[in-house]
Amino acid sequence: MSRKANKTVIGIFVVGALVVLMAAIVVFGSGELFKRTNKFVLYFDGSVKGLAIGAPVMFRGVGIGTVKDISLIYDSKAGTVTLPVIVEIEQDRIKGAPSFGELNGPAKMIALGLRGNLEVQSFLTGQLMISFDFYPDKPAKLRGIANRYPELPTLPTSPDISEIINEIPIKEIAKNLESATQGINKLANSSEIPRSLYDLQTTLQETRAAMHSVSLLAEYLEEHPESLLKGKVR
Repeated sequence: MSRKANKTVIGIFVVGALVVLMAAIVVFGSGELFKRTNKFVLYFDGSVKGLAIGAPVMFRGVGIGTVKDISLIYDSKAGTVTLPVIVEIEQDRIKGAPSFGELNGPAKMIALGLRGNLEVQSFLTGQLMISFDFYPDKPAKLRGIANRYPELPTLPTSPDISEIINEIPIKEIAKNLESATQGINKLANSSEIPRSLYDLQTTLQETRAAMHSVSLLAEYLEEHPESLLKGKVR
């Protein structure tokens, strides 16, 4: 006599299979599994205020990756702080260029003048992004601090960016937006709105009636022009 299957075990098996299936759909559907990505480290002089994890990495306005990590390294002997920024670049987004995944691939790109630079992503929020371009006339300054990821050189941070970020009135903008929202809500909930809409509807109806009367009069005059000459039109 065969033993009846345990319903709990069957339930767990079914749920597990569904979870695996959903995960497979998400991974294969998004294409993440087939993306060729490589991680690199960059070091910027000064503050990276406004740069956040998930910020875009661009090359001449085209998105090629994202910022994956931002950390601090303190050198107790020198008394200095460095800010390594880890970026993940999608190799397939760069057609025809030396592959970052190849041996000496990054070195070829650096020799061509590839440099990273901080740029303002949004003047409204003060968010920054990383932008790459070729600057063969700019020296490639490499720190060589960490060897976990290949390093890409950067340009000195423009002091204008720090001034822009510090001068953006975030609180004032938020306050103005809140005031505007309150004003819209007050107007939308005002009792005058329905009355104004009613008056507008009434005016439109009266205008239509007047235009209809004029149209009828014009048709009558067109059919009986002698009435106008005889002064019989009332």
